[in-house]
Amino acid sequence: MTAIAPAPTLRPRISGLTAERVFVGRSLLHSLRDGESLLMAIMLPVLLMVLFTYVFGGAIDPSGGYVNYVVPGIILLCAGFGAASTAVYVANDMKAGIIDRFRTMPLRASAVLTGHVVASLLRNLLATAVVIGVALLVGFRPTADVWGWIGAVALIALYILTITYLFAAIGLAAGSPEAANGYGFIILFLPYLSSAFVPVTTMPEWLQRVAEYQPVTPIIEALRSLLMGTPMGEAGWWAIGWCLVILAISFAWGGWLFRRKAGRR
Repeated sequence: MTAIAPAPTLRPRISGLTAERVFVGRSLLHSLRDGESLLMAIMLPVLLMVLFTYVFGGAIDPSGGYVNYVVPGIILLCAGFGAASTAVYVANDMKAGIIDRFRTMPLRASAVLTGHVVASLLRNLLATAVVIGVALLVGFRPTADVWGWIGAVALIALYILTITYLFAAIGLAAGSPEAANGYGFIILFLPYLSSAFVPVTTMPEWLQRVAEYQPVTPIIEALRSLLMGTPMGEAGWWAIGWCLVILAISFAWGGWLFRRKAGRR
């Protein structure tokens, strides 16, 4: 009489936030090994700030106060440069086939993206702190109180979270790391078409509408208000609203792309 082999048992699904913690650690380890990307994410905004402050600032604002105007935009540029690497990291995972291995594990599809996003958030908050420190050295003099700084840091963190999830989804949608890097450049161009470097009213009339109604402008104006005490108006609500809408779309899009593309590879 032959013995009947027991049916294989399915591995239990990973509970809690265990998977997220593992993937955050993995992404942070990759960041430490790729110090050049972090260095460039800091150096490029710093160089732009120095360029606009010392080369163009005198022509734009002879009083010398242009640095106070330009720093909020530079902060968002710093966040964008740092978050753009997330698209490349995700695209590299797709190309290397490691996503196929993750798909065979009993874990949530969102855990892989969450690891990349949280690591990017921590990495870019550090880069932003360095950029603000350099800005103080070149003459940036914010008038914000403690609550203003808390609000500014919260808004910066929300923006970094939003744009990083968007870049993660772009990394999944792109066919290669090179393509992901190219698609990200389009998003990085948006701050240049906003009030980051010059007031919107100085632009041609047709471009004013583009600059005024795109998502980056109210975020910059809200950040400028928190740090420098300029009138807030409705910029704060528009900034939060844009971030939440883009974050929700990016989160849903990224999860759908992960299940669709990773599952058919």
